[in-house]
Amino acid sequence: MAKKDRPVYICRECGYESTKWNGRCNGCGEWNTLEEVETIQRSSNRAITNLSDRIHRIDDIDMNMEVRYCTGCGELDRVLGGGLVKGSIVLLGGEPGIGKSTLLLQICQHLGESHTVLYISGEESARQLGLRAQRLNVNSEKLYILTENDAQAICDTIAASKPDIVIIDSIQTMQIQQLSSSPGSLTQVRECTNLFMHTAKTLEIPVFIVGHVNKDGAIAGPKVMEHIVDTVLFFEGERHMSYRVLRAVKNRFGSTNEIGVFDMQDKGLREVENPSQMLLSGRPLGVSGTCIACVMEGSRPILAEVQTLVSKTAYASPKRTATGFDYNRMAILLAVLEKRFGLTYGALDVYLNIVGGFKLDEPAGDLPVALALYSGLTDRALPDKLIAIGEVGLGGEIRNVSHIVRRVQEAKRMGFEYCIVPKQALAALPKSSKTLRIFGVSNLRQAFSALGKLQEEEAAANET
Repeated sequence: MAKKDRPVYICRECGYESTKWNGRCNGCGEWNTLEEVETIQRSSNRAITNLSDRIHRIDDIDMNMEVRYCTGCGELDRVLGGGLVKGSIVLLGGEPGIGKSTLLLQICQHLGESHTVLYISGEESARQLGLRAQRLNVNSEKLYILTENDAQAICDTIAASKPDIVIIDSIQTMQIQQLSSSPGSLTQVRECTNLFMHTAKTLEIPVFIVGHVNKDGAIAGPKVMEHIVDTVLFFEGERHMSYRVLRAVKNRFGSTNEIGVFDMQDKGLREVENPSQMLLSGRPLGVSGTCIACVMEGSRPILAEVQTLVSKTAYASPKRTATGFDYNRMAILLAVLEKRFGLTYGALDVYLNIVGGFKLDEPAGDLPVALALYSGLTDRALPDKLIAIGEVGLGGEIRNVSHIVRRVQEAKRMGFEYCIVPKQALAALPKSSKTLRIFGVSNLRQAFSALGKLQEEEAAANET
């Protein structure tokens, strides 16, 4: 008789496995996240299975046939790596109301022109889906609706009807009747995802899966769910703002650095093909404490506005606040400005904000933040057509960054006239330009001198 397997406890946050229950997970340190899962009993008398006939040489696989579907949404195709791959599973996560179901229902209009799409909902009724489709002007004849939460019945229906594309909304509502746990639990989410994965790979049908997020902002359910699927997309954005950012956290068929930008409107999500123009719209001119930065999101350079406010503190210790920028990095830049250049922020409150809900999380944002802090302290506005690119070291030096040519080209395309870059980058940039003056600097002192020169030129031009 086979020996009964011991129970296994898996952390729903990180997927750590343990043979005994602990109050605290040894993998991620979270409390009360270990849940018991059912294990398959293994028998030493199991029959031997020979799969030799299913082994193929790598060069015998036919790669000439089309393997991607165009979703009709350029931003989504960019994040997916060029389109939806046949037989892949895409997990789309985000906060409630961020636009996950809206985006998937919108792409059904284009996909339904040449492919059959099966939209399976475990949360909404068919009438509710019809009303939402009417609001989004989705009326494709090849779009079919199924309201069901039995995962096994859904897979049987997919195998019988064989649609071209399947959408599951959402995985937390799906369940396998043979399992005693409730929908949304660790076991149900993992086993349902495995079932959908097996169906997608066997029939080569791409599957979109909607996943909700928990209170910590992570995709609800076990972390192992992210290891099962091929692509993990995450919707970011503030609920009180209309702009949404779609980011790839994992992608087996493309880059994880690409992002898609959308604008939530009454008729659904609209693609934002020029995020730089969106982030810079409405920015104040002639105001101190602002500077323009350029960050790379995959292959796309994006311009973002850095705003700082430096004011006298009313408290015993000055207040520091950073939104969209690393707080510790701001503290380092303040220390460099004080130590290396004699600027005093000790008795002043400092507020830093990246406009539009955008996050500036790469070294190229150091120089524009430092210049914005300098402008906020001196209360002298930087030139409106100025952009800064570079990393600031602890000695106040300006270090080179990657993709400098693309960043400068984006600044030129957006109509900027002055660009401060690391001196090491001048060799890779064009030596002369009629519309863009480039200043190469080795440290912050040279950057401040270039600012003073530009401010004097603008003052002289205004007098004349």
